[in-house]
Parts: sequence; C-alpha cells; structure tokens
Amino acid sequence: MNSTARLAFRRRTYLIDEVGYVIDSLSDNQQYDAHDGAAELGIGAATWPLFGQVWPTSVVMAMQICKLELAGRRVLEIGCGLGLCSIVLHKMGVDITASDYHPRVREFLDRNVVANGLPPIRYQTGDWGRENPRLGKFDVMIGSDILYEPEHARLVAGFIDRHSSDEVEVLIGDPGRDNRARFTRNMLDLGYRHRFEKFDQLLADGARCRGRISHYRRGARPGDRAVG
Repeated sequence: MNSTARLAFRRRTYLIDEVGYVIDSLSDNQQYDAHDGAAELGIGAATWPLFGQVWPTSVVMAMQICKLELAGRRVLEIGCGLGLCSIVLHKMGVDITASDYHPRVREFLDRNVVANGLPPIRYQTGDWGRENPRLGKFDVMIGSDILYEPEHARLVAGFIDRHSSDEVEVLIGDPGRDNRARFTRNMLDLGYRHRFEKFDQLLADGARCRGRISHYRRGARPGDRAVG
C-alpha cells in the first residue's frame, strides 16, 4: 500500500443525526500521485484527487440513510470515496460493504475508520465495467454523485443489476448531472421502479446543495410508485 506521506490532508467533523464523524480528506483537489497505478486504470491527474474530497451530495445522503430501517439487510456503497456514508452505517451496526475503483480508496477509508474509533470495514473493488464474483448480491445500494461521466449511466446501471438481490432498493444522490435521465432510463429498462425526492440542503460549511435522491426498486414492496 502506498504511503500518504507526500499528500496534504485536512480534518473535518461532519454532524450526521447529532453524531460527529471525523473525516480526513485531501487539502485540495490539485494533488496527484503518479506512482499508485491509477493511470493504468484510466485515472489521470485531473480526476485523481476527486476521490479525496467529501462531496456535498454524500453529506446529504448520509443524513438520509441514517433514517432508513436497514436491520438484516446487506448494504453496498458504490463509489464510496472517503467513506462518510459507509462509516455512518458502520457505526450504526449495519451490514455495510464499501466499494470504489480508485486504488487509494482503501487506504483512505481505513484511515477514516480508525479516526472514528471503529473496527475495520468490509471493502471490495467496485469496477463498474468488470465482474467481481466476490462482491455478491445486496438488498440495498447507495451512491452519491457517481454519474459525472457520460458512460456512467450505462456502467453503473449494469453494475447495480449484476449485484442486486431479487428484492432490492437503490438510492442515488445526484446534484443535477446531465447523465441522470439516461441512468434512470437504463434502470427502467432493467425492470426497476423509480421515484425521486428533491433536496435543497444548507450544509454546515455554508454551501447549499440541491438535487435529487432517486429511489429504484425491484421486487414488490408496499408504497412503491413510479415517477417519470
């Protein structure tokens, strides 16, 4: 595992449902480590540091998921980055698996798990374009602002479908990316129901985060309704 010694960090505490979560992130989005194999995965200098920030939509998602009834359900976070949502669920005792594509995520996730005084969290590589038989199937999947590239609309939908239980709920937080509508069409084509709720959240740092949390379901559950 690569050393973080050459990288600069900042530490912030995020208040989620009246509980403080400590997260170390990169101090800015200009940092890059050319020696960790990311370039071979198609991750260039411009996109390399994006995993190392807490994106506003993930804060909104963390506020939402801590209110869900997840006992006895197997949960996967897609594109977990620094792992705020996964750490929130882990502290709640939820059966959570964190996943991401970036080669440095596991290192940073472990750092933040330790900073919050928690035991190790389950982690698997989540390459949306490839099979990972070790990952298995999940009852709930969550993702925050993961549709930022055009091909993600197709790749993420396919990844979700491969790892969905027969009865599954998927929550995708999105701040208004152009690819959201294509992703929803792909999910509908795969047989998932869809509804959404808008959010307009003023965060603790003064930033305002607007967008939608889209809910996709497969399998019958009371209260399901399709929304265009």
